[in-house]
Amino acid sequence: MNRMPITKEGAERLRAELETLKKVKRPQIIADIAEARAHGDLKENAEYHAAREQQSFTEGRIKELESGLSNGQVIDVAKIKHTGKAVFGAFVTVADEETGEEEVYQLVGDLESDIEAGRIALSSPLARALIGKEEGDTAEVQAPMGKRELEIVSVTY
Repeated sequence: MNRMPITKEGAERLRAELETLKKVKRPQIIADIAEARAHGDLKENAEYHAAREQQSFTEGRIKELESGLSNGQVIDVAKIKHTGKAVFGAFVTVADEETGEEEVYQLVGDLESDIEAGRIALSSPLARALIGKEEGDTAEVQAPMGKRELEIVSVTY
């Protein structure tokens, strides 16, 4: 079985999320379900159904985090030999060759990816296009709106 890479910082974020889900969110949902049950008829009780749905989502996320953390391989990016190339854990600044717009992405494992925070999964088309590239290179990415050409502005660790 391939172990999924996780950055050291990502593992810490995921452990904190798991802790919050188990110690804060789970007890809150149990209380919400108990309160909704007290309101009577469960068939037409929207609060009860919403709380059960939230419970299902939360338990699924807990399982996903536990599995990912136990099967993941935590990699300390600071200990990787830096060659100037985009590798796991690197921060890559790219400029869209058409618009000149710059964005910074960190290449991370699937479990810790969060596009809104600029962390993209290694398995994503964008990350695959960036891997191995260095400053000055151009990466071609097949995006939903057609091909995008991105110039690698910098690679930092």
